[in-house]
Amino acid sequence: MHDLQLLLLILLLLVVGLATVARRFRVPYPIVLTVGGLLLGFVPGLPPLRLDPDIVFLVFLPPILYSAAVFTSFRHFRENLRPISLLAVGLVLTTTVAVAVVTHGLVEGLPWAAAFAFGAIVSPPDAIAATAITRHLGLPQRIVNVLEGESLVNDATALVAFRMALAALLTGAFSLSDAVVRFVAVVLGGIAIGLAVGWLAAQVRRRVDDPPAQITLSLLTPFAAYLPAEAAGVSSVLAVVTTGLYIGAARLLLSPSTRLQALAVWEVVVFLLNGFIFVLIGLQLPAIMGALSGSTSLPQLLGYAVLVSLTVILVRLAWVFPATYLPRLLSRRLRERDPYPGWRPIFVVGYTGLRGVVSLAAAFALPLRLPGGEPFPARDLLLFLTFAVIVATLLLQGISLPAVIRALGLVDPEAVRRQERHARLEAARAAIGRLEQLASENGDRGDHLERLRWRYEHRSRRLALDSDVPADEICRQFSGEYESLRRELLKAERDVVRRLHEEGEISDDVMLLIDRELDLEESRVET
Repeated sequence: MHDLQLLLLILLLLVVGLATVARRFRVPYPIVLTVGGLLLGFVPGLPPLRLDPDIVFLVFLPPILYSAAVFTSFRHFRENLRPISLLAVGLVLTTTVAVAVVTHGLVEGLPWAAAFAFGAIVSPPDAIAATAITRHLGLPQRIVNVLEGESLVNDATALVAFRMALAALLTGAFSLSDAVVRFVAVVLGGIAIGLAVGWLAAQVRRRVDDPPAQITLSLLTPFAAYLPAEAAGVSSVLAVVTTGLYIGAARLLLSPSTRLQALAVWEVVVFLLNGFIFVLIGLQLPAIMGALSGSTSLPQLLGYAVLVSLTVILVRLAWVFPATYLPRLLSRRLRERDPYPGWRPIFVVGYTGLRGVVSLAAAFALPLRLPGGEPFPARDLLLFLTFAVIVATLLLQGISLPAVIRALGLVDPEAVRRQERHARLEAARAAIGRLEQLASENGDRGDHLERLRWRYEHRSRRLALDSDVPADEICRQFSGEYESLRRELLKAERDVVRRLHEEGEISDDVMLLIDRELDLEESRVET
C-alpha cells in the first residue's frame, strides 16, 4: 500500500514537472507526458501500476468528455454535423474493418470476431491529444471545430462496435441486421438519457445560489449521465457528451464569481486527469513486453506494429478526401452553401488521427479467457499492437504535426490576436451603443454616463488603431448608480462576444479569455 502511495505521489510530481517542461519548450504536453511515463516504467524498483479499464471509463472519461462538450459551441457542432458524422461514424467503422482484415491476415489463427474487436479498439482518435497539439497553432477555426466535434463522438461508435464484436466472439453468433438495430438503439438511448440529465441538471443548478454547491453539482453532472446510461446498456459516452452540449448551450445564469471559481476548479481537474492518462500510457510498456517475452520475436512484433499503424494512418488519409469532395459532387445545394475546400486543410484533418487512452483501456478490457475456459486468442499481442498504434500516432504524428501544418501554410500566428482585438472592439462598441440607449432613458445619470462613455470611446479608438498603449486607469466612484451602469455595459460586452463566438468569428480560446476578463471586472463591481 505504501509503495502505491509513493508511486502516486511520484506521478503527481512527474505530471507537474513534465507539463512545466512542455510549456517552457512549447512541446505538446501529451507527447512529453507519454515519453516521461515510458522512461519511468523502466526505472528498477518501482511498483507496477496497471491500467484498469473500469477506472478509465468511469473516473477519467466522463469529466474529460463533459468538460470538452460544455465548451464546444453547439452551433459549430450542428453546422459541422455532416463532416463530424462522416469521421466519427463512417471513418471509425471503416478503420475497424480495415484493421480487422490486416490483423486477421497477420496473426495466424486469430478469429474474425477478435480481429474486429481489435479494429474497434484502435479506430477512434483521442479526445485530448489532437486538440492539445493543434489548439494554439492558429489553425482555421473550422478545422478545430471538426476535430473537436469528432473527438466527442467517435469513442461512442468505437466502443459500441467493440462490444458487439466481443459479444459475437463470446457467444459465437452475429447478425448484421440485429447489430444495426442494436447500434441505433444504443446511440438514440444515450442521446435521450443525456438530454434528460442535461435538462434536470440545468433546472437544479438554476435554483442553487451557492458557489461551492454549484461547482460540486457541475463535477457530479458527467457521472449522473454516465452511470444511468451504462446501467441501461446504451452509449454512456454519448450520454455524457449530450449532457455537456446541453449545459453549454443552456448558458446557466451563474454569477461571475461562481463562473471564475468553477473554471479554476475544472482546469485543475482536467489537467490532473489528462496528465495521469498520458503518463499511465507510457507506464504500461514494461508489463506488455513482459507478457510477450518469448512468444514472438522482436522483429516480427515490430513488423506487425508498423503494418497495423500504417493501416490506421493511411485509412484516415484515404477517407477524408472522398468524404469531403463526394458529397459536394453529388449535391448542388451543398456546393453552393459550402464550396469545395482546398486539399491542405483536408490533409491536416486526415493527418490528425492521434490515438490515446480509450484505445488502451479497451484493449485491457479484453477478457482473459473465453466462456469455454481457453485463453483469449492473442490477447497479449493485441495489447502490444494497441500500444504501438498509440505511440506511432501520438509521438510520430504528434511531433511532426506542427511542422506539417506550417509547411502547408495553414498557420496564422496573428489569427488569435486579430480575433481578440476584433472581439474587444465590437464589445466596446456594443457598450457605447448601450450607453446611448441608457442616456436617452435616464438623463439624470449624466456624470456617470459621461465618464463611462469617455472610457469606452478611448478603448475603441485604441483598439481601432491597434495601439499598444496600456489601458486607461479610471478612478471610479462606486455609487449604486455607477455599479448598475457598469453591469449593464458588461452585459452588452458579454452578449456581443458570445455572439461573435457563435457566428464563428472568434475561437473558443478567445471567447473564454475575454469572458473571464469580463467576469473579473464584474466581480470587482459587485465587491
